[in-house]
Amino acid sequence: MYPLEGEWTTSQRDDEPLDKSLFEYRIMIRQPHFVTPTLFEELKPRFAEKIPHHLLEDLQFETIQEGLSVQMLHVGPFDTEPASFEKMEAYCVENDWSRQSKDHKEIYLSDPRKTAPEKMKTVLRFKITV
Repeated sequence: MYPLEGEWTTSQRDDEPLDKSLFEYRIMIRQPHFVTPTLFEELKPRFAEKIPHHLLEDLQFETIQEGLSVQMLHVGPFDTEPASFEKMEAYCVENDWSRQSKDHKEIYLSDPRKTAPEKMKTVLRFKITV
């Protein structure tokens, strides 16, 4: 089973500190290569055993092409992620790259229900232009 991933965006477009109330996200789980759209649709009724029925219609099978990105392993609570993003952005400046937007992906390697906040591990990734 692959880890849970989230694509995060915000309607905030200024350089002020991020306002969490403006965050929007999509949650996903990567699928093995043998899972096809057809197999997904065949198995979808079984998902009803695990998730509420009103969410079942929101499930989608998609292929995502991410393109050039910078990523970093963030260790610590989610609230300290801005420091990691600052390091990633500084790395981009050093290499003459540009972050495309405040949108980013998070890959959750730790379960917050079982891991102390200071030991949480999350891969942070954002798209760049070179």
